[in-house]
Amino acid sequence: MQRSELMQQWLQAVFPGRRYDLAPASSDASFRRYFRLRFADEAATRIVMDAPPEHEDCRPFVKVAGLLAQAGVHAPRVLEQDLAQGFLLLDDLGTTTYLDALNPDNADTLFRDAIDSLIRWQRATRAGELPPYDEALLRRELDLFPDWYVARHLGITLSTPQRQVLDAAFGLILKSNLSQPTVYVHRDYMPRNLMLATPNPGVIDFQDAVIGPIAYDAASLFKDAFLTWPEERVLDWTIRYWEKAKRAGLPVDSDFAVFYRDFEWMGLQRHLKVLGIFARINYRDGKPHYLKDTPRFVAYVRDVAGRYRELTPLLRLFDELEHCAPQVGYTF
Repeated sequence: MQRSELMQQWLQAVFPGRRYDLAPASSDASFRRYFRLRFADEAATRIVMDAPPEHEDCRPFVKVAGLLAQAGVHAPRVLEQDLAQGFLLLDDLGTTTYLDALNPDNADTLFRDAIDSLIRWQRATRAGELPPYDEALLRRELDLFPDWYVARHLGITLSTPQRQVLDAAFGLILKSNLSQPTVYVHRDYMPRNLMLATPNPGVIDFQDAVIGPIAYDAASLFKDAFLTWPEERVLDWTIRYWEKAKRAGLPVDSDFAVFYRDFEWMGLQRHLKVLGIFARINYRDGKPHYLKDTPRFVAYVRDVAGRYRELTPLLRLFDELEHCAPQVGYTF
């Protein structure tokens, strides 16, 4: 039986005898799909998540939704669930994401709300509730860059010296990442996953949450996958987050220069990971539109690598990859 038929059967069992319309709401980079449920006799809408159980596990979503609610973060409630079939019924937080709404004039206001929500989430941290963002996971994510972006997308086989340079850079990045204090980490806290809502923002796509480095979600927010901001604005927002985090008693370093280095090196891990993820989504999952944003991440990596002497070899490696990339027909 097709997923659509299974979903209709489940909804009819949840709402026997009620008339409704079901329309696509959104999709993401996973196998999950979202539909907007609208009743003929009710103005309020709901969201149906379709998460095929052979590909997705709904249990982390349900657990993290509860943790977010306990933290005072505005996230969709789970109204009904069928974990065996992979269906959830959720609150509808609307149709306008931060990605849709942000512009240079309203960015300060919207990011202020996002910072406040992030700090509530981090302050709620309790040991043992979420999986650790440990060295093994951080390293697996970094390996997506050579495996999918370099080898699969660029068609380049790294030489032994090039692989040694990359491994040395990975070691430095991981050492920095793992030296940070740990808190709850949304793991994709970016404008695409924040909704304009009351209270603002609504937070979605949180099922991969972990306990990990404190700078991770701030780096995700200000060094976005789909938006690029001037460096001075990123610095200003990072300072605002750091000041509020200190006042809230969160374990950020008392020296902003130290915290900003942590922020940049944490972002570097994410940027390399996302280059690999966007390539994988294209070649494995047949979703090519993410690749158009890879130059943004290359620029992020270059910016950070160019600021720290220890990362000069990584910057030179990117020069070498860029030199080779046009020969295989890709824009690096």
